[in-house]
Amino acid sequence: MENEEKPVMPQAQAIFTLDDDYSLINAFNDGDQAAFTRLVSRHKEKVRNLIYATLGDARNVDDISQEVFIVVYHKLHTFRFQSRFTTWLYRVTINKCRDHLRKVKIRSVFTYLSSDDAEKVTVDSPDNFDIKVVVRDAVNRLPEKLRSPLVLKDFEGCSYEEIAEVLDTEIGTVKSRIFRAREALKKDLEPLKRELL
Repeated sequence: MENEEKPVMPQAQAIFTLDDDYSLINAFNDGDQAAFTRLVSRHKEKVRNLIYATLGDARNVDDISQEVFIVVYHKLHTFRFQSRFTTWLYRVTINKCRDHLRKVKIRSVFTYLSSDDAEKVTVDSPDNFDIKVVVRDAVNRLPEKLRSPLVLKDFEGCSYEEIAEVLDTEIGTVKSRIFRAREALKKDLEPLKRELL
């Protein structure tokens, strides 16, 4: 019995990671500023991509992204851990995009646009045809209430449940708006079918 070997117990390393979103949020709420920096670096590209896909314009991505993370910094203590952090983050991002679109709309009432300011994609020759630009512009022409759920579903890969939570609406409404957005895109891009295929 004395020579009997004791079983080797596995060490408790790498069972849990302290770098997941919830742990970083808890650490930040406990005063760890570095945890917020890690949270930002983990999600900043997702936020930038969502802003770009929602607005269809790269000029304001950095400013709006910064505004998003300022809100997150000040409101993170209100996060309830009842959903994924990205769902909450996407809601903040979509709201900031809506704020931006409202400001642009208000400014445009007081600004006369000249024909020189309007940038349009022309498809007069195969050489200047860029599928990504054409599709992005088509998405950008959708009304915001159709564009946001489509972007969250098709660009960000969110589930219908997550989109409903982000947009604070019913799942049926989300599905309906995504369907309508896809139908509108199909109709808009129909004349370019040959170039897109």
